[in-house]
Amino acid sequence: MIVLASDHAGYLLKEEIKKFFNKENIIAIDVGCYSREQLDDYPDFAKAGNQKVLEDPRNVGIYICGTGIGMSIVANRNPKIRAALCHDTSSAALARAHNDANVLCLAGRSISPRKAIKIVKVFLTTDFEGGRHARRLKKI
Repeated sequence: MIVLASDHAGYLLKEEIKKFFNKENIIAIDVGCYSREQLDDYPDFAKAGNQKVLEDPRNVGIYICGTGIGMSIVANRNPKIRAALCHDTSSAALARAHNDANVLCLAGRSISPRKAIKIVKVFLTTDFEGGRHARRLKKI
């Protein structure tokens, strides 16, 4: 399952990603927020996203706030979450292949929907390489 989470600053980008998912018949669960009103706090949505991601080891999350930094900080407070803030497809591929990231964080204020969708596609289709990378993850 793919879990989507955003605050008000990431809401519009999250909605564009949802449109892409709908077009591609990709099922995702949206844990909020549900508007652009500034009545929310990113930690609440990152924590809600983490709860859903951790329900099944195959789950992944896509969390979006203004910079992506706040969401990644909160997400990574949980030792079972490996959230990666990615600004391009290369970092998204490496986050999955080398770090087995289970959460992608995006900057809603600085990444276009077109670029974000490219990053999301790479994140969702890249497998963890294991090997020396698995050894390194065990040290975290």
